[in-house]
Amino acid sequence: MIPLSLAEVASAVDGRLVAADPDARVTGPVEFDSRKVSAGALFVAFPGEKVDGHDYAAAAVEAGAVAVLGTREVPGVPMVLVGDALTAMGRLARAVVDRLPGLTVVGLTGSSGKTTTKDLIAQLAARLGPTVAPPGSFNNELGHPYTALQAGPDTRYLVMEKGARGVGHVRYLCDVVPPRISVVLNVGVAHIGEFGSRETIALAKGELVEALPADGLAVLNADDPLVDAMATRTVARVVRYGEAAHADVRAVDVTVDERGRPAYTLVTPEGDAPVRLGLTGRHQVSNTLAAAAVARELGMPLTELAIALGELGMVSTRRMDVFERPDGVTVIDDSYNANPASMAVALRALAGIGRDRRTLAVLGYMAELGPFEHDGHAEVGRLAAELGVDRLLVVGEPAAPIHEGATSVSDWGGESVLLTDQAAAVEVLRGELRPGDVVLVKGSRYRTWEVADALRAEAGDATGESPGSARSELASPAVATEDGTA
Repeated sequence: MIPLSLAEVASAVDGRLVAADPDARVTGPVEFDSRKVSAGALFVAFPGEKVDGHDYAAAAVEAGAVAVLGTREVPGVPMVLVGDALTAMGRLARAVVDRLPGLTVVGLTGSSGKTTTKDLIAQLAARLGPTVAPPGSFNNELGHPYTALQAGPDTRYLVMEKGARGVGHVRYLCDVVPPRISVVLNVGVAHIGEFGSRETIALAKGELVEALPADGLAVLNADDPLVDAMATRTVARVVRYGEAAHADVRAVDVTVDERGRPAYTLVTPEGDAPVRLGLTGRHQVSNTLAAAAVARELGMPLTELAIALGELGMVSTRRMDVFERPDGVTVIDDSYNANPASMAVALRALAGIGRDRRTLAVLGYMAELGPFEHDGHAEVGRLAAELGVDRLLVVGEPAAPIHEGATSVSDWGGESVLLTDQAAAVEVLRGELRPGDVVLVKGSRYRTWEVADALRAEAGDATGESPGSARSELASPAVATEDGTA
C-alpha cells in the first residue's frame, strides 16, 4: 500500500479520528486478521457473527498497527470510525488505486475458470512488471479492496477476479477498482439458483465491460455467444479470443497428449506461433487464449508469449492438480469446487488421460443450481457415461441425480454406485484401485477434497489443507465467502 497519513485515510473513507494522531502514517498492509498485523499496518475491525474484530483492536495496535478502522470506539486505541467497515475498506482501496496512475487494472469474470485464468494472467503480467493478484478465489466485496490495497508505487499490474451473486455486484466491484482491461470468460449455469437464468447471468457479467473507459479493452470469448454479444455493451475497443474463425487471438490445430496436455498454433494479428502447454485439460486452451490476449495488450511479443504460455503452471490448489502415486495410479484432484460446466471439462480431461486405461470418477454435489439442480446433476451423469468412464462413485444423496443420469444411458458399459459419504468412497477406492487407473475427484465445497487427500496421503504427499484454510481471519465480515460468488 502507498503510505497515507491517518488524516488522509479518514478523508478517503469519510471517517472520524478518535484518539489518533492525524499525521501518523500507515506504511504497512491493511489487515483484517490481527494475527497478520505488522508494524505500520491499519487493522480493520469487522463485527462478525462469532467474533468481533474490535475485541482484537488493542492486540493489533500492540503488534504495530498505527490505528484501527472500525465502527465503535475502543478505549485507549487510535481509531478511524466509520459507519460500515466494509464500505470504508472499498473507499480506501479506490483512493489508493486513484493515486497510482501507472497502474493497469485487469478485471475478469465468468461462470467458470475465473481463478485459474486470473492466475495465468498474473503469471504472464509478472514477466512484464511487478504484479498483484488475489490469492485463490478472493473475489468479493472483501477480497477486492484487500487485494487492491496491496498495490504500491512500483506495482504495474493489478489482476482482479470479480465474482457476483446477482445483478449489480460486478458493477460495485468495478466502482471499487475500475478496470482498464476487462475479460469475460463464459456464461454458464453456475449459481443459476441465485440468478434465475443464463440471460440474467450474462447481464451481471457484462457489467464488467460496461465499466470500461473509451481507451480501455474488452477481451471477450468468441466461442460463447452470450459473451460475444457483450461487444455491444461497451465503448471500449474489443478483442475476441477463442477457436471461432472471427477470433482475433485464436487457437488452431489443437491436439492433446496422453497426459491431457494441449498443444495448438496461436494465431494473432502479429503472426502465428506454436504453443505446447504444461497444463492439464482441453479447456486450458480457452483459458490460455484469454491470458494471451491480455499479455499481448500489455506488450508481450509473440515469440516470448508462446514460450511463456508453455511455462504456465497452476497456482491455486485443487484445480486440475494431476499427480502420480507410487502404485501407478494417476489422480486428478479438481475438488476445489464444481458446477456443470467445470464437471464437463474435468470429465473430458479424465477421458483424455485415461483413453487406454481404466477411469474412475468420484463426483459430489454441485451447489446453488436452484431449479436446475436435478437436471444439472443428471446431465453430468449422462456425460460421464457417454465419455465411457468405467466406474462412477457418486458421493451423497444430494448428488443422486448424477447416478440416475449415468445409469439412464442404456449402452454404457460402466458402473455407477451411490455412496453415503466421502469415507465410503475412500474405502471403495482402497479396495478397487489397481496400477494404471486414473481417478478424478470433483465436487462443490462439501468435503469432497477428503477423498483426494486420502489418495494423496497414500502417495506420501498429503496437503493437510482444505479449500477453506488458505486464510484464517479472526474477524471476518458478514459478506459472502470465496465460494459464494459466481
